[in-house]
Amino acid sequence: MIKLDDDFLADVGLAEMPAADRQAFLQMIYEELELRVGTALSNDLSDAQLEEFEAILDRDPQCVMAWIDTHAPDFESDPVYQRLQTLMANRETPSAILCEYTSTKWLEINRPDYQSVVAAEFRTITGQIRTQARTVLARHTAAVTAS
Repeated sequence: MIKLDDDFLADVGLAEMPAADRQAFLQMIYEELELRVGTALSNDLSDAQLEEFEAILDRDPQCVMAWIDTHAPDFESDPVYQRLQTLMANRETPSAILCEYTSTKWLEINRPDYQSVVAAEFRTITGQIRTQARTVLARHTAAVTAS
């Protein structure tokens, strides 16, 4: 599991990043990772698959239910759904849990290499940050001292 936190910053050489900048930097890394993974995954999908997955991600109720009815009518007995339900029940609605399950299962069926794509993109980003750590720290330190 990928965790973007203070341990991640230390691992890439940014342990000394000012505390005020950390959350925004980590959010930027998360968004970049999301973009790169999405781009990599979409390269091998048809237009119809992209449209379907986009509707699932947008939580289109008709699309989600149609996909469930076709591909996972017994979703409640699926260990993936049960795990998501356990993890998310205290903070998400049943509808949101079902949407998360649907997107997870969609990827499992249509892009079974999803996890390896995420891992590869994460390694790439991590390596790029490590090579630029001194420059990144210098910019953040300069911004703090200029304030």
